[in-house]
Amino acid sequence: MHQKKKVSVGRIVTGRIVSVLPVVVLQGLIIYGIAKWLAPFATLFYSVLSVLSALFVLFLISNRGEGAYKMLWLLVMFVAPLPGALMYLFYGNRRTGNVLEQRLNATHDSIPISLNDGTRIQKQMENEDKRIAQTFAYIQRVTGFPVLRNDTAQYYPVGELLFEQMFSALKAAERYVFIEYFIIQEGVMWQAMVDVMEKKVAEGVDIRVLYDDIGSIGTFSARNRASLLKKGIKCEKFNPMIVLSGALNNRDHRKIMIVDGAVAFSGGINLADEYINEAHPFGHWKDIGFRITGDAIRSYTYMFIEFWNASSLNKITKELVGSDFAGTPSADGMDFDGYVLPYYDSPGRAEAASNSLFIDLLGQAREYVWFYTPYLLLGDGLRDAFVRAAQRGVDIRIIMPGIPDKKLVYRMSRSYYRELLEAGVKVYEYSPGFVHAKACLADDCIGLIGTVNLDYRSLYLHYECSALFYRASILKDLKKDFEESMEVSRERTLLDEKKGMVFGIINSILRIFAPLV
Repeated sequence: MHQKKKVSVGRIVTGRIVSVLPVVVLQGLIIYGIAKWLAPFATLFYSVLSVLSALFVLFLISNRGEGAYKMLWLLVMFVAPLPGALMYLFYGNRRTGNVLEQRLNATHDSIPISLNDGTRIQKQMENEDKRIAQTFAYIQRVTGFPVLRNDTAQYYPVGELLFEQMFSALKAAERYVFIEYFIIQEGVMWQAMVDVMEKKVAEGVDIRVLYDDIGSIGTFSARNRASLLKKGIKCEKFNPMIVLSGALNNRDHRKIMIVDGAVAFSGGINLADEYINEAHPFGHWKDIGFRITGDAIRSYTYMFIEFWNASSLNKITKELVGSDFAGTPSADGMDFDGYVLPYYDSPGRAEAASNSLFIDLLGQAREYVWFYTPYLLLGDGLRDAFVRAAQRGVDIRIIMPGIPDKKLVYRMSRSYYRELLEAGVKVYEYSPGFVHAKACLADDCIGLIGTVNLDYRSLYLHYECSALFYRASILKDLKKDFEESMEVSRERTLLDEKKGMVFGIINSILRIFAPLV
């Protein structure tokens, strides 16, 4: 194996933030300049601004968006009307991602594979449990991805175990490998993958790497990309950061690796050493993922091709992927392991699929709903769903980090604890270190594993991917992992939460600005 490489905590944490500051500052200066240029025409623009402000308020109120998010922008426009209105147009409005969404939609006619038709499977689910089938039907309608019969899905409770399987699949690749991650960083994990990818390219394997420009801005440079291209590995960045483009949102937070249309990997794990505990900036890094085969591969492949073809001139063609997917069960009588619906969230859609799904699961649960999340910044609807479910006696539990990676976000997350605890929600903090896992499990029968955090960015502003399982054996492994994690976690109580007017005010202020982080 490769020699361990010391990873700087500063590079891991501050690098991703500091490297984007110049662009953010420049954008702020441009907005300030526009506002200052209009200042001499204050009398004229005061009347126009009053009308525009009223229209903005009416638009925000009538919009189906999250209440706390709308409240933040109303406050900004109230304090600084003209700069606030300009900031909303550039960053707060979902239309800032219209060009990107149009580019993604434009790829649909050229994607060389089609999604499976989930109609027959949906009807089969309705015969088993109509209420659960309605949940799957909703996700299918909103996202366009079908419910499928699950072939095999293997759960991995830590990143190092998942990486072993990813590495083995990479070494066995014969035709193509598709890699799409939010964060890629030099280190033991990435170098091991690059070494194998270089050999595979020499053998004729087509390898493509797609990374998020902001997610990897402090960890993966133009030099890294050039190095991959020199080795014959195709590499593109998603949604490049351009001044005044609104690109701070609409990030590709998905994590996907597909090999030969035969196996796919996903979960919370990025391609950096802390995710496999080769580096320990925040204690033990608790993350999860899964390996899946069968019909679900087609859905993940479709996701990747859509984003790749929208980002690259070197399109993926039918000649590369073909129409056959190894390991795909098709016969009606074939055994299968429950149901699965792989899908992705898009900030360009009118409905936030995962946010609505969580509210639905909390509303229909009879026994319990358990969550993994690194951040807890809840919108009004989801927060109320947690409270209502707990108050009617459902066992609601949330596992959070014991050691935070971002102290401000951690403090914001804790601002929700008292209200949740008072309602009966149980909150655990993982004592060994940081939890980066993202999962939900309800009543032993339905669960979600993917990339979605319980925060505004994941639920409303980023592209995310998840797999929704029903009556699949992977859920047993997920439950066991929840139980083992709770054994080494500290349960928070009301005695831990400070109260009083001062802390109440601080918590309220933190919640107002939660949609920004």
